[in-house]
Amino acid sequence: MNKLNKSIQTEIDAWYLYKLLADHESDADVAEIFRQMSEIEKSHALSFLHKYNIPAEPFPAPSARAKMLEWIGKVMGYDYILGVLMDTEKSLSNTILKTRKQLKPESSSVSDTAHVTILKNLLENQTKVSGSNLARFEKRHRSVGGNALRAAVLGGNDGLVSNFSLVMGIAGATSGNEEVLLAGMAGLLAGALSMALGEWISVKSSQELYENQMNLEMEELELNPEGEEKEIALIYMSKGIPQDQARFMAAEMIKDKSQAHLLLVKEELGINSEELKGSAMEAAVTSFLLFAIGAIIPVIPFFFVAGFNAVLASTLVSAIGLFIIGSAITLFTNKSILFSGMRQVVFGLAAAAITYGIGSIIGVQIAG
Repeated sequence: MNKLNKSIQTEIDAWYLYKLLADHESDADVAEIFRQMSEIEKSHALSFLHKYNIPAEPFPAPSARAKMLEWIGKVMGYDYILGVLMDTEKSLSNTILKTRKQLKPESSSVSDTAHVTILKNLLENQTKVSGSNLARFEKRHRSVGGNALRAAVLGGNDGLVSNFSLVMGIAGATSGNEEVLLAGMAGLLAGALSMALGEWISVKSSQELYENQMNLEMEELELNPEGEEKEIALIYMSKGIPQDQARFMAAEMIKDKSQAHLLLVKEELGINSEELKGSAMEAAVTSFLLFAIGAIIPVIPFFFVAGFNAVLASTLVSAIGLFIIGSAITLFTNKSILFSGMRQVVFGLAAAAITYGIGSIIGVQIAG
Protein backbone atom coordinates (compact mmCIF):
# COMPACT_ATOMS: atom_id res chain seq x y z
CA MET A 1 0.00 0.00 0.00
CA ASN A 2 1.56 3.31 -1.04
CA LYS A 3 1.60 6.48 1.02
CA LEU A 4 -1.41 8.04 -0.73
CA ASN A 5 -3.62 5.01 -0.27
CA LYS A 6 -2.55 4.86 3.35
CA SER A 7 -3.60 8.48 3.78
CA ILE A 8 -6.98 7.80 2.21
CA GLN A 9 -7.47 4.75 4.42
CA THR A 10 -6.56 6.83 7.48
CA GLU A 11 -9.30 9.33 6.62
CA ILE A 12 -11.81 6.52 6.00
CA ASP A 13 -10.94 4.85 9.30
CA ALA A 14 -11.27 8.14 11.18
CA TRP A 15 -14.68 8.73 9.56
CA TYR A 16 -15.81 5.26 10.58
CA LEU A 17 -14.49 5.42 14.15
CA TYR A 18 -15.84 8.90 14.90
CA LYS A 19 -19.20 7.73 13.54
CA LEU A 20 -19.07 4.79 15.94
CA LEU A 21 -18.35 7.16 18.82
CA ALA A 22 -21.29 9.34 17.81
CA ASP A 23 -23.64 6.35 17.58
CA HIS A 24 -22.69 5.14 21.06
CA GLU A 25 -22.35 8.49 22.87
CA SER A 26 -25.05 9.04 25.49
CA ASP A 27 -24.63 12.83 25.59
CA ALA A 28 -26.37 14.37 22.57
CA ASP A 29 -24.09 17.41 22.35
CA VAL A 30 -20.88 15.39 22.50
CA ALA A 31 -22.36 12.96 19.97
CA GLU A 32 -23.00 15.88 17.62
CA ILE A 33 -19.33 16.86 17.90
CA PHE A 34 -18.30 13.34 16.94
CA ARG A 35 -20.67 13.46 13.96
CA GLN A 36 -19.08 16.71 12.81
CA MET A 37 -15.67 15.07 13.09
CA SER A 38 -16.92 12.09 11.10
CA GLU A 39 -18.21 14.34 8.32
CA ILE A 40 -14.93 16.27 8.22
CA GLU A 41 -12.97 13.04 7.77
CA LYS A 42 -15.37 11.77 5.11
CA SER A 43 -15.05 14.99 3.14
CA HIS A 44 -11.26 14.65 3.23
CA ALA A 45 -11.48 11.07 2.00
CA LEU A 46 -13.85 12.07 -0.82
CA SER A 47 -11.45 14.83 -1.87
CA PHE A 48 -8.59 12.36 -2.14
CA LEU A 49 -10.75 9.86 -4.03
CA HIS A 50 -11.85 12.53 -6.50
CA LYS A 51 -8.29 13.81 -6.97
CA TYR A 52 -7.06 10.40 -8.04
CA ASN A 53 -10.19 9.29 -9.92
CA ILE A 54 -10.95 6.53 -7.45
CA PRO A 55 -14.66 5.58 -7.33
CA ALA A 56 -16.41 6.89 -4.22
CA GLU A 57 -19.44 4.64 -4.70
CA PRO A 58 -19.57 2.37 -2.89
CA PHE A 59 -17.63 4.25 -0.27
CA PRO A 60 -14.46 2.29 0.63
CA ALA A 61 -14.65 0.04 3.67
CA PRO A 62 -12.73 0.67 6.90
CA SER A 63 -9.52 -1.27 7.46
CA ALA A 64 -8.99 -4.35 9.61
CA ARG A 65 -7.41 -2.05 12.20
CA ALA A 66 -10.60 0.00 12.46
CA LYS A 67 -12.69 -3.17 12.70
CA MET A 68 -10.45 -4.43 15.48
CA LEU A 69 -10.90 -1.15 17.36
CA GLU A 70 -14.66 -1.51 16.91
CA TRP A 71 -14.48 -4.97 18.48
CA ILE A 72 -12.40 -3.58 21.35
CA GLY A 73 -15.04 -0.88 21.81
CA LYS A 74 -17.80 -3.49 22.07
CA VAL A 75 -15.86 -5.49 24.66
CA MET A 76 -14.17 -2.77 26.72
CA GLY A 77 -16.34 0.28 26.05
CA TYR A 78 -16.26 2.84 23.25
CA ASP A 79 -14.21 5.26 25.34
CA TYR A 80 -11.26 3.04 24.44
CA ILE A 81 -11.71 3.95 20.76
CA LEU A 82 -11.56 7.63 21.68
CA GLY A 83 -8.47 7.01 23.75
CA VAL A 84 -6.66 5.26 20.91
CA LEU A 85 -7.69 7.94 18.40
CA MET A 86 -6.45 10.73 20.63
CA ASP A 87 -3.30 8.86 21.44
CA THR A 88 -2.27 8.22 17.83
CA GLU A 89 -3.40 11.34 15.97
CA LYS A 90 0.01 13.03 15.91
CA SER A 91 1.72 10.15 14.16
CA LEU A 92 -1.20 9.63 11.78
CA SER A 93 -1.34 13.29 10.79
CA ASN A 94 2.32 13.35 9.69
CA THR A 95 1.62 11.14 6.70
CA ILE A 96 -1.49 13.12 5.77
CA LEU A 97 0.39 16.41 6.07
CA LYS A 98 3.21 15.27 3.79
CA THR A 99 0.77 14.01 1.17
CA ARG A 100 -1.27 17.22 1.18
CA LYS A 101 1.87 19.30 0.79
CA GLN A 102 2.86 17.18 -2.19
CA LEU A 103 -0.56 17.69 -3.75
CA LYS A 104 -0.73 21.43 -3.16
CA PRO A 105 2.24 22.87 -1.22
CA GLU A 106 0.77 26.34 -0.81
CA SER A 107 -2.44 25.11 0.76
CA SER A 108 -3.15 24.24 4.35
CA SER A 109 -5.88 22.17 5.90
CA VAL A 110 -7.49 22.24 9.31
CA SER A 111 -6.49 18.59 9.79
CA ASP A 112 -2.85 19.16 8.90
CA THR A 113 -2.45 19.14 12.67
CA ALA A 114 -3.66 16.49 15.07
CA HIS A 115 -7.40 15.80 15.00
CA VAL A 116 -7.53 16.35 18.73
CA THR A 117 -7.00 20.05 17.98
CA ILE A 118 -10.11 20.03 15.81
CA LEU A 119 -12.06 18.40 18.59
CA LYS A 120 -10.91 21.01 21.09
CA ASN A 121 -11.89 23.81 18.70
CA LEU A 122 -15.30 22.24 18.13
CA LEU A 123 -15.81 21.89 21.87
CA GLU A 124 -14.77 25.47 22.55
CA ASN A 125 -17.27 26.73 19.97
CA GLN A 126 -20.07 24.36 20.94
CA THR A 127 -21.93 26.43 23.52
CA LYS A 128 -24.41 23.66 24.28
CA VAL A 129 -21.76 21.45 25.83
CA SER A 130 -21.73 22.00 29.58
CA GLY A 131 -18.60 22.51 31.64
CA SER A 132 -19.06 19.11 33.27
CA ASN A 133 -19.23 17.40 29.88
CA LEU A 134 -16.15 19.25 28.70
CA ALA A 135 -14.29 18.03 31.77
CA ARG A 136 -15.59 14.50 31.21
CA PHE A 137 -14.43 14.58 27.60
CA GLU A 138 -10.98 15.92 28.51
CA LYS A 139 -10.55 13.30 31.21
CA ARG A 140 -11.60 10.48 28.90
CA HIS A 141 -9.35 11.31 26.01
CA ARG A 142 -6.37 11.80 28.31
CA SER A 143 -6.70 8.75 30.50
CA VAL A 144 -8.45 5.90 28.71
CA GLY A 145 -7.98 3.79 25.64
CA GLY A 146 -4.56 4.36 24.21
CA ASN A 147 -2.66 4.34 27.48
CA ALA A 148 -4.48 1.31 28.86
CA LEU A 149 -4.17 -0.70 25.66
CA ARG A 150 -0.52 0.22 25.23
CA ALA A 151 0.19 -0.85 28.81
CA ALA A 152 -1.44 -4.21 28.10
CA VAL A 153 0.53 -4.75 24.91
CA LEU A 154 3.87 -3.65 26.35
CA GLY A 155 3.35 -5.59 29.59
CA GLY A 156 2.70 -8.81 27.67
CA ASN A 157 5.65 -8.09 25.38
CA ASP A 158 8.03 -7.58 28.30
CA GLY A 159 6.96 -10.86 29.87
CA LEU A 160 7.21 -12.85 26.66
CA VAL A 161 10.55 -11.53 25.42
CA SER A 162 12.34 -11.64 28.77
CA ASN A 163 11.14 -15.10 29.78
CA PHE A 164 11.56 -16.54 26.27
CA SER A 165 15.18 -15.43 26.34
CA LEU A 166 15.65 -16.84 29.85
CA VAL A 167 14.07 -20.17 28.95
CA MET A 168 16.18 -20.52 25.82
CA GLY A 169 19.33 -19.69 27.76
CA ILE A 170 18.63 -22.42 30.32
CA ALA A 171 17.56 -24.87 27.59
CA GLY A 172 20.86 -24.26 25.82
CA ALA A 173 22.85 -24.86 28.99
CA THR A 174 21.01 -27.95 30.26
CA SER A 175 19.21 -30.97 28.89
CA GLY A 176 16.64 -31.37 31.64
CA ASN A 177 13.06 -30.13 31.51
CA GLU A 178 12.95 -29.66 35.27
CA GLU A 179 15.66 -27.00 35.13
CA VAL A 180 13.92 -25.16 32.30
CA LEU A 181 10.54 -25.26 34.04
CA LEU A 182 12.04 -24.10 37.31
CA ALA A 183 13.87 -21.23 35.62
CA GLY A 184 10.84 -20.31 33.52
CA MET A 185 8.44 -20.16 36.46
CA ALA A 186 11.02 -18.36 38.60
CA GLY A 187 11.55 -15.83 35.79
CA LEU A 188 7.80 -15.37 35.48
CA LEU A 189 7.30 -14.72 39.18
CA ALA A 190 10.40 -12.57 39.57
CA GLY A 191 9.58 -10.43 36.53
CA ALA A 192 5.88 -10.11 37.35
CA LEU A 193 6.57 -9.20 40.98
CA SER A 194 9.20 -6.67 39.91
CA MET A 195 6.79 -5.09 37.43
CA ALA A 196 4.01 -5.01 40.03
CA LEU A 197 6.22 -3.46 42.70
CA GLY A 198 7.60 -0.91 40.25
CA GLU A 199 4.09 0.08 39.16
CA TRP A 200 2.88 0.31 42.76
CA ILE A 201 5.82 2.51 43.74
CA SER A 202 5.37 4.68 40.65
CA VAL A 203 1.67 5.31 41.25
CA LYS A 204 2.05 5.72 45.00
CA SER A 205 5.01 8.09 44.80
CA SER A 206 3.25 10.21 42.19
CA GLN A 207 0.16 10.43 44.38
CA GLU A 208 2.22 11.36 47.44
CA LEU A 209 4.14 14.00 45.50
CA TYR A 210 0.95 15.56 44.13
CA GLU A 211 -0.76 15.42 47.51
CA ASN A 212 2.20 17.20 49.10
CA GLN A 213 2.09 19.92 46.44
CA MET A 214 -1.66 20.29 46.91
CA ASN A 215 -1.24 20.60 50.69
CA LEU A 216 1.40 23.30 50.22
CA GLU A 217 -0.96 25.16 47.89
CA MET A 218 -3.72 25.00 50.49
CA GLU A 219 -1.31 26.35 53.14
CA GLU A 220 -0.46 29.28 50.87
CA LEU A 221 -4.16 29.86 50.33
CA GLU A 222 -4.77 29.93 54.10
CA LEU A 223 -1.75 32.09 54.95
CA ASN A 224 -1.83 34.53 52.05
CA PRO A 225 -5.29 34.69 50.46
CA GLU A 226 -4.57 38.15 48.99
CA GLY A 227 -1.55 36.86 47.09
CA GLU A 228 -3.45 33.80 45.86
CA GLU A 229 -6.31 36.04 44.75
CA LYS A 230 -3.85 38.00 42.62
CA GLU A 231 -2.56 34.74 41.15
CA ILE A 232 -6.10 33.67 40.23
CA ALA A 233 -6.71 37.03 38.59
CA LEU A 234 -3.51 36.63 36.56
CA ILE A 235 -4.62 33.16 35.50
CA TYR A 236 -7.91 34.59 34.23
CA MET A 237 -6.13 37.47 32.49
CA SER A 238 -3.76 35.02 30.78
CA LYS A 239 -6.85 33.40 29.24
CA GLY A 240 -7.85 36.70 27.64
CA ILE A 241 -10.32 37.91 30.26
CA PRO A 242 -10.23 41.72 30.75
CA GLN A 243 -8.37 42.88 33.85
CA ASP A 244 -11.37 44.30 35.76
CA GLN A 245 -13.48 41.24 35.06
CA ALA A 246 -10.59 38.93 35.98
CA ARG A 247 -10.15 40.66 39.32
CA PHE A 248 -13.88 40.45 40.04
CA MET A 249 -13.93 36.73 39.18
CA ALA A 250 -10.88 36.11 41.37
CA ALA A 251 -12.52 37.93 44.29
CA GLU A 252 -15.61 35.75 43.93
CA MET A 253 -13.54 32.57 43.58
CA ILE A 254 -11.43 33.23 46.68
CA LYS A 255 -14.60 33.31 48.81
CA ASP A 256 -14.80 29.52 48.39
CA LYS A 257 -11.36 28.25 49.35
CA SER A 258 -12.06 24.69 48.19
CA GLN A 259 -12.93 25.87 44.69
CA ALA A 260 -10.03 28.31 44.66
CA HIS A 261 -7.74 25.46 45.70
CA LEU A 262 -8.96 23.23 42.89
CA LEU A 263 -8.42 26.02 40.37
CA LEU A 264 -4.88 26.77 41.59
CA VAL A 265 -3.96 23.08 41.71
CA LYS A 266 -5.12 22.58 38.14
CA GLU A 267 -3.85 25.82 36.59
CA GLU A 268 -0.71 26.51 38.63
CA LEU A 269 0.48 22.97 39.36
CA GLY A 270 -1.06 21.18 36.40
CA ILE A 271 -2.58 18.51 38.64
CA ASN A 272 -5.97 16.94 38.00
CA SER A 273 -7.28 15.87 41.39
CA GLU A 274 -9.42 13.15 39.76
CA GLU A 275 -6.28 11.37 38.60
CA LEU A 276 -5.14 10.93 42.21
CA LYS A 277 -8.00 8.52 42.85
CA GLY A 278 -6.36 5.68 40.93
CA SER A 279 -5.52 2.61 42.97
CA ALA A 280 -1.82 1.76 43.27
CA MET A 281 -2.73 -1.83 44.17
CA GLU A 282 -4.97 -2.17 41.12
CA ALA A 283 -2.15 -0.92 38.90
CA ALA A 284 0.26 -3.39 40.54
CA VAL A 285 -2.07 -6.38 40.08
CA THR A 286 -2.71 -5.43 36.45
CA SER A 287 1.01 -5.18 35.73
CA PHE A 288 1.60 -8.54 37.40
CA LEU A 289 -1.06 -10.28 35.31
CA LEU A 290 -0.02 -8.68 32.00
CA PHE A 291 3.61 -9.68 32.48
CA ALA A 292 2.66 -13.19 33.64
CA ILE A 293 0.45 -13.78 30.59
CA GLY A 294 3.33 -13.02 28.27
CA ALA A 295 5.90 -14.89 30.37
CA ILE A 296 3.96 -18.16 30.57
CA ILE A 297 3.81 -18.60 26.78
CA PRO A 298 7.39 -19.87 26.20
CA VAL A 299 7.18 -22.15 29.26
CA ILE A 300 3.99 -24.03 28.31
CA PRO A 301 5.58 -26.54 25.85
CA PHE A 302 8.04 -27.73 28.50
CA PHE A 303 5.10 -29.06 30.55
CA PHE A 304 4.25 -31.53 27.78
CA VAL A 305 7.39 -32.34 25.76
CA ALA A 306 11.11 -32.49 26.43
CA GLY A 307 14.46 -31.87 24.81
CA PHE A 308 14.87 -30.26 21.42
CA ASN A 309 11.18 -30.79 20.59
CA ALA A 310 10.27 -28.61 23.56
CA VAL A 311 12.71 -25.94 22.38
CA LEU A 312 11.15 -25.97 18.90
CA ALA A 313 7.61 -25.87 20.31
CA SER A 314 8.52 -23.03 22.66
CA THR A 315 10.07 -21.11 19.78
CA LEU A 316 6.95 -21.64 17.65
CA VAL A 317 4.41 -20.53 20.26
CA SER A 318 6.62 -17.61 21.27
CA ALA A 319 6.95 -16.52 17.64
CA ILE A 320 3.15 -16.61 17.31
CA GLY A 321 2.81 -14.57 20.49
CA LEU A 322 5.41 -12.06 19.28
CA PHE A 323 3.59 -11.69 15.96
CA ILE A 324 0.28 -11.08 17.76
CA ILE A 325 1.91 -8.44 19.96
CA GLY A 326 3.54 -6.81 16.94
CA SER A 327 0.17 -6.78 15.20
CA ALA A 328 -1.48 -5.25 18.26
CA ILE A 329 1.09 -2.44 18.23
CA THR A 330 -0.29 -1.35 14.84
CA LEU A 331 -3.37 -0.10 16.71
CA PHE A 332 -1.15 2.78 17.83
CA THR A 333 1.23 3.15 14.87
CA ASN A 334 -1.05 2.44 11.86
CA LYS A 335 1.84 0.51 10.27
CA SER A 336 1.50 -2.68 8.26
CA ILE A 337 0.40 -5.64 10.40
CA LEU A 338 2.80 -7.95 8.55
CA PHE A 339 5.73 -5.56 8.97
CA SER A 340 5.14 -4.86 12.67
CA GLY A 341 4.39 -8.50 13.46
CA MET A 342 7.45 -9.87 11.66
CA ARG A 343 9.69 -7.17 13.13
CA GLN A 344 8.64 -8.23 16.61
CA VAL A 345 9.25 -11.88 15.75
CA VAL A 346 12.73 -11.18 14.36
CA PHE A 347 13.81 -9.16 17.39
CA GLY A 348 12.37 -11.68 19.85
CA LEU A 349 13.93 -14.69 18.10
CA ALA A 350 17.27 -12.89 17.85
CA ALA A 351 17.30 -12.24 21.60
CA ALA A 352 16.39 -15.87 22.32
CA ALA A 353 19.01 -17.18 19.88
CA ILE A 354 21.73 -15.14 21.58
CA THR A 355 20.82 -16.43 25.04
CA TYR A 356 20.49 -19.99 23.73
CA GLY A 357 23.96 -19.74 22.20
CA ILE A 358 25.46 -18.33 25.39
CA GLY A 359 23.71 -21.03 27.42
CA SER A 360 25.07 -23.75 25.12
CA ILE A 361 28.64 -22.43 25.49
CA ILE A 362 28.33 -22.26 29.28
CA GLY A 363 26.75 -25.71 29.39
CA VAL A 364 29.57 -27.28 27.38
CA GLN A 365 32.20 -25.64 29.57
CA ILE A 366 30.50 -26.82 32.76
CA ALA A 367 30.09 -30.34 31.39
CA GLY A 368 33.76 -30.32 30.32
